[in-house]
Amino acid sequence: MRRFALLPILLLFTCCAASAGSHAPPPKLDDGWTVADPAKAGWNTSTLTAMEEAIASGAAPDTTSVLIARDGKLVYEHYFNGGSREMLNNTRSLTKSITALLVGAAIDRGLIAGSQAKVYSFFADRTWRNDDPRKRDFTVEDLLTMSSQWECDDENQFSSGHEERMYLSADWTQFVLDLPMRGYAPWMQRPKDSPHGRAFAYCTANAFLLGAIVARAASKPLDAFAREALEGPLGISQSAWGKSSEGVGMGGGGTTYRSRDLAKFGQLLLDEGRWQGKRVIAPEWVRAMTTVHAQARDDADYGYLIWRFRFEVHGKQRGAWAMSGNGGNYVFVIPEEKLVAVITRTRYNQRDMHQQSHRLLSDYILKAMP
Repeated sequence: MRRFALLPILLLFTCCAASAGSHAPPPKLDDGWTVADPAKAGWNTSTLTAMEEAIASGAAPDTTSVLIARDGKLVYEHYFNGGSREMLNNTRSLTKSITALLVGAAIDRGLIAGSQAKVYSFFADRTWRNDDPRKRDFTVEDLLTMSSQWECDDENQFSSGHEERMYLSADWTQFVLDLPMRGYAPWMQRPKDSPHGRAFAYCTANAFLLGAIVARAASKPLDAFAREALEGPLGISQSAWGKSSEGVGMGGGGTTYRSRDLAKFGQLLLDEGRWQGKRVIAPEWVRAMTTVHAQARDDADYGYLIWRFRFEVHGKQRGAWAMSGNGGNYVFVIPEEKLVAVITRTRYNQRDMHQQSHRLLSDYILKAMP
């Protein structure tokens, strides 16, 4: 009797063990993705197995999925720690890059004049505190590059524009418009002395207000515009956008997507705004978005609400564009290698969360690549 009771457990163990070491092609679904067998495509599947073992042993805690696409084909898809194909992953600030795509879609439709459109002109129905002539010159591009001159820095808990203060306000839009101008201590670089002529400060308020601008320009909620201009053309049927206290779509973070759909955003950037050969975003906008406009840190540059890092690939340095969010969430795009890699995690607000995700890319995905 005991022998038969153990049989289902043994079968389950055998099934899971085989799955962990097996690298069959991802399933072909009705979601637009072409799939390929990683082994036949030349991938080192032993290295991919080593990545799975590293995740299981805690090298990147709370990882929920890793997906890889090369040459437009999905070659690897694996879920961990309760993650699943249907899970809507909270991407946190990765959403900012999607907001940048929506700005491009609005410009493409003539709803926004261009990246040099003046920010405050979209809010002529409002008044604001801390008025300053320089505010009138703020452009959409200033917000896209995190180089607006508001006193706003999410990495400084004392900053007037810190995101946690915005979240507590009754009207986030007004909170941003009211922000004071930024000052400069003697040891701080002013914009004219900074690389690319922009003084970078990571500020979620920038991306939030861009979402508000898109919604105003389109005369519809941000999530509705996203479905029409971006998600629909990409075949994305499930997402959830958060809203501010006053009901404005949260373009600064927290939108949820399935992992295979996140990979579509990366492929869209790789293919200069096309999905399955059809134009979704203007190629000129994607090129502008993936051009360095500011230096974010010594080891990172910044485009339009998207990071740029460098990784070694088979002995060569490659630039990697990264849609990045709290928890270690990433969509990496390496144009020279025609590679898209998605890493979803729930390691929110934890030390080394980003470094751990970077190591999954550098130590395993890139080393496994043909």
